[in-house]
Amino acid sequence: MSEGKRVARFSVRIEPSGWTFEVGPDQPILAAARASGIDLPASCRNGTCRTCLCKLAGGTIRHNIEWPGLSAEEKREGYVLPCVALAQSDLVLIVPAARRLPG
Repeated sequence: MSEGKRVARFSVRIEPSGWTFEVGPDQPILAAARASGIDLPASCRNGTCRTCLCKLAGGTIRHNIEWPGLSAEEKREGYVLPCVALAQSDLVLIVPAARRLPG
């Protein structure tokens, strides 16, 4: 009997609320938040509308598309698009408009 591979999971903390959830390395942060009952602002979910724009205060991400709707300056300042962002470590995101989903 072989042991299954354990998939890395990362912790994401949303500030200023302090809410946390887990995300897998190949799961968009926005999708993981929603699955955990946390609503982050979003619209297109493909990296173009910028509705989900938020600031990365800690950790490392990569965008799963080549052309996320961010300028070079915004990237340098730590802005990310969680609809197309994948965690590469534990994260802290600044999302003042985050809210808990009912239920």
